[in-house]
Amino acid sequence: MNSTTATERQARSLADAQFARVAGEGSARHPHLAALLGATGPNAARDLADAVHLLCNLYGRHPGLLDVALATCAPGAARDWLVEASDQYERERLYLVRLSSAVGPLPSTPGAAETEAALQAQRHAVQTLARSERGGCSLGAATALLSDWVAIRPLLDRAAARAGIETPLASLPGETSIARVIEAAVVGPSSERALAFGAEQLLLQHRALFDLLEARAAARLD
Repeated sequence: MNSTTATERQARSLADAQFARVAGEGSARHPHLAALLGATGPNAARDLADAVHLLCNLYGRHPGLLDVALATCAPGAARDWLVEASDQYERERLYLVRLSSAVGPLPSTPGAAETEAALQAQRHAVQTLARSERGGCSLGAATALLSDWVAIRPLLDRAAARAGIETPLASLPGETSIARVIEAAVVGPSSERALAFGAEQLLLQHRALFDLLEARAAARLD
């Protein structure tokens, strides 16, 4: 096996590991996401509205994770990819903002102060990942966000259908694009570890968000 082939296989394995990380630790595995997607009872509208508002609180603001990562990224393959990815994700952000208006006000829920404190901590964590100077960390977070958004988007679309607004076509970078930038930009053990760390921490924030949504839904039933 020549060195070029070995390097290519290692790069592909890094991308595969990132996709496996998202599949194993991402939002799709959280039971509350499945509950929201399948909810049909009298509380479904409030629970969906709550999810939209909290997601908008985390990702509806500008600049977001991708914008900050782009602003702090050195020239190269990662920056070139972030230019395109941030532009495409901006459409998702605007969809989220529009949807948060369409679903009505944030449902009244006990523990509002605790919710705001938790969201503030999450926003800080996401921004910190985006600004990280560890080579590969912000790319790990950015690629994990876009990969995990595949699981989150159906939740937005379900809320949009209930609110009677149009569902725009998603046009985010897919696995081929994400794999290509990981293969091109992540070189060496240090950046490999940083990529994994950024992804793991971003996915941790998503799981925490769905934990919070689940707790808020339970609190509204008490």
